[in-house]
Amino acid sequence: MSPVFEHEMDKLRTRIIKMGSLVDEQVEYAFRALTEWNVAMASLVMERDSKVDKLDFKIEKQCQRIFALQQPVARDLRLIMAALKINSDLERMGDLAFNVARSVEGLLPHRTLIDQLDLGQMTAAVQKMVRHTIDSFVNNDPELAISVMKSDIRVDQYEERLSKQIVDMMKAEPEFIEPGATLIVSLRNMERLADHATNIAEDVIFFTEAKIVRNRFDAEAFAELQRELHADDPEEEEAE
Repeated sequence: MSPVFEHEMDKLRTRIIKMGSLVDEQVEYAFRALTEWNVAMASLVMERDSKVDKLDFKIEKQCQRIFALQQPVARDLRLIMAALKINSDLERMGDLAFNVARSVEGLLPHRTLIDQLDLGQMTAAVQKMVRHTIDSFVNNDPELAISVMKSDIRVDQYEERLSKQIVDMMKAEPEFIEPGATLIVSLRNMERLADHATNIAEDVIFFTEAKIVRNRFDAEAFAELQRELHADDPEEEEAE
């Protein structure tokens, strides 16, 4: 590997990690803005969205430059392909965090009703998925990526349950129909955040293991295969 190519790959990886850290913060602040009714924090998320977009552009251009000038192969090629997809998912996650933050001010007058809902379980589950999927890339950890994929069903269940509760509240309180609809959209944005975290987990597995895993059932099968391989590993047997 030439020094120039090595520098470009290190720079690309650093930028993806920086993008992941920024988006992780955007999600955290957006969720805190909603659950703590912090309009100032919601404004901060919206102001910083342009930083996500600018970094997205830099990463995309860098990947294109490496493809054009360096002709990567094997693991390096997988990293660039994964970086392009991860970058796209992170940018979209930033947009979704922006959407959640933007809804806070309009929902604020209805906080008494909304506080009756337990949004904390869903926001915590989604934020954990976002953080773990970024960590799985930083640490080249396919097992953590698999755990992210398996967590997606729990977020789907939270969204379904909360949406039903909101609909019931809308029926009981007609003045809650409009804010209730806004809140359902915010829940959908959270669920989509979890989906994008799952997409990144798939790309981490592709990069680290050269395997294509497309859903949590594939992830479970892949995890089982890994366990079987580790069970036959003579080094592990000696360690035991």
